[in-house]
Amino acid sequence: MPKKKDTETKQIKEIIQDMPAADVLKNNFMPYATSVIVSRALPEIDGLKPSHRKILYTMYEMGLLTGVRTKSANVAARTMLLNPHGDASNYEASVRMTQNNESLLTPLIDGKGNFGKHYSRDTAFAASRYTEMKLMPVASEFFSSIKKDTIDFVDNYDSTRKEPVLLPVTFPNILANPTEGIAVGMASSIPSFNLAELCDATIARIQHPKKDLREVMPGPDFTTGAMLLRSDEETDTIYRTGRGSVTLRSKYTVDEKKRIIEVNEIPYSTTAEAIIDGIVSLIKAGKVTEISDIRNEIGLHGFRIAIDYKRGVDPEKLMLKLFRMSKLQDTYSCNMTVLINGRPETLGVYGILDEWIKWRRSCVIRELRFDHAKKSAELHLLEGLAKVLLDIDKAIRIIRNTEADADVIPNLMKGFDISEDQAAFVAEIKLRNLNKDYILNKTKSISQLREEIAEIENKLNSDAEIDKLIIARLREVKKKYGMPRRTEIITEYEELSAAAAEEKPDYPVKVYVTAEGYVKKLALTSLRNDPEVRFKDGDEVIAVYDSMNSKELIVFTDRQAVYKVQLSELKDSKPSDVADYINNLCEFEEGECILHVCTSDAGKYVLIGFANGKVAKFPLSAYETKQNRKKLLNAYGGIADPLKIYIIDGDEDFAMQGSTGKLLVFSSEKIPVKTTKSTQGVQVLRLTKGATAVSFGKIGEYHLDQPEDHRSANIPAAGKPRKTEQLSLLDM
Repeated sequence: MPKKKDTETKQIKEIIQDMPAADVLKNNFMPYATSVIVSRALPEIDGLKPSHRKILYTMYEMGLLTGVRTKSANVAARTMLLNPHGDASNYEASVRMTQNNESLLTPLIDGKGNFGKHYSRDTAFAASRYTEMKLMPVASEFFSSIKKDTIDFVDNYDSTRKEPVLLPVTFPNILANPTEGIAVGMASSIPSFNLAELCDATIARIQHPKKDLREVMPGPDFTTGAMLLRSDEETDTIYRTGRGSVTLRSKYTVDEKKRIIEVNEIPYSTTAEAIIDGIVSLIKAGKVTEISDIRNEIGLHGFRIAIDYKRGVDPEKLMLKLFRMSKLQDTYSCNMTVLINGRPETLGVYGILDEWIKWRRSCVIRELRFDHAKKSAELHLLEGLAKVLLDIDKAIRIIRNTEADADVIPNLMKGFDISEDQAAFVAEIKLRNLNKDYILNKTKSISQLREEIAEIENKLNSDAEIDKLIIARLREVKKKYGMPRRTEIITEYEELSAAAAEEKPDYPVKVYVTAEGYVKKLALTSLRNDPEVRFKDGDEVIAVYDSMNSKELIVFTDRQAVYKVQLSELKDSKPSDVADYINNLCEFEEGECILHVCTSDAGKYVLIGFANGKVAKFPLSAYETKQNRKKLLNAYGGIADPLKIYIIDGDEDFAMQGSTGKLLVFSSEKIPVKTTKSTQGVQVLRLTKGATAVSFGKIGEYHLDQPEDHRSANIPAAGKPRKTEQLSLLDM
């Protein structure tokens, strides 16, 4: 046995080769990456990925453009001839193209059965043996000229049949339907646009290249509807560069009698389950207290999320709050990466339309050339037949007097001075049709063919004529398949958004902070019935603030950070309720300690004493921000450790003690106010070399003997609660 293992090990070692990592990546990884980018994940100018194109072409060959539906399993299996990745993956790709799934704004497959829903994470589609499908009428625009040499065909994976490289779609499907794909090192996320508006925008781009397309196509349109909060600047960036994001907000109605908010349309970028899970999390965290129940009521009657709100709650204000805190308002990120001639490029709407127009022109030119060649060949045959008309008896005589069958065509060529094709055409005419009447009827269309050929040549020699054909087809597509916009455009959302950010129920509250790091918010009305506020055994209150519900809780830590918590997000507690743990309200770093907790209206100034003997004084308003930021870095000077933090209004007496026992009493009025919160302060206690300040406090409040922890924090470190040290009054 050991000898066998040694032999196998020796054989493996002989196979192993030392190669530079760059060569391994080039020979092994790069072909894979290229295949994923070019042949799998990214769409091409016809708006299709390879798998979708193979499915549609297979269904076209199966006669499903005009025929009856067939089992989806049949389509998935037949597509294996072009796409051998498995019938399951073929079926899953086809599901997304059905009108039932509601993924595509312009669906391409007419499905019958359960195909799931794009907007529902938990609604799965049925197995392929239970569903049926055929092509939608709009799919005819993908195949109308496919037999006229408008696109190239290549061998399939085993060279047993041909398949199209692209489909000659007559409208910009690349923008008509949303596309998402993740390749190697790049990704694509293209939103959908309303088909009618898109046709108008394409026509405008052809006729007036410098026109602002936002006038005719104001923004993306999605199957889930909702409202698009349009920013002109952001929309222009997306149209020019292909990158950016759009904000989508849910639509809802309110039944005030039943106190129910019915959400009927949601952002395309999320699902009903994600929205409900997020709102439930907010309710459990006590950040949303106005909701009594939330239900997913998606069914046969369409989309519906029902939110039951409590008595006395303003539903409009509640929805503004939910828009800020949940996925009822979400963003769709745009990254318009498209394969252009096999190379990935990120283009804006303008760039994609320009490339599509260029490609569409080439398709139309190839179609015209095909028609020109076909009509020219027909004209050539009829012109030969016209020469025979001059002497039908001669033609009959030549055929009758020719002994060998192979000599019939050469003899006709000599007898009438016609080409081989013309002679073959005459020779194939039945004897009963070799009469003047038949030949006159056949040659009657010669003049018409000559006019048609001249017209085609005129179009081929004129770019304007080519564009006219493209525009005419776009107008026809708009008329046949255009639908009203689903996503409503909102242009003045800035005011609404600002109002939402400020909309908080405002009423007087008392905020209690305890030694073990708990905070409790009580409305004054709750104290009238039960004035005794209770906390866990062994804990004690170290600060009480009279504030308003619209203010913020400010938490200072020893990492030069300030955390801000909206008081409106804290639950309205009863005196007997369990308090909120500050560690759960803020995302502390490991080992981060709390130095001080206050409300944003607790005082006018922040006063901080540092271990280097300096004291900083700056306005508490320095922590106000325009955005609702949860954490502020560099919240105070970081050269020395802070000893203690106070929030003051006016002149108060303080004392600072050094490690040598030196004590200095001073007035806070003497400390100059700095405008920046990161100020290092002014030197109050002069220290000898190696000495530090160890205590800092108000006169008549705390004993200033040196504590074990020189920071003198009266709030415990995050994750390690400890009692506040009992300090005696200082006798001055």
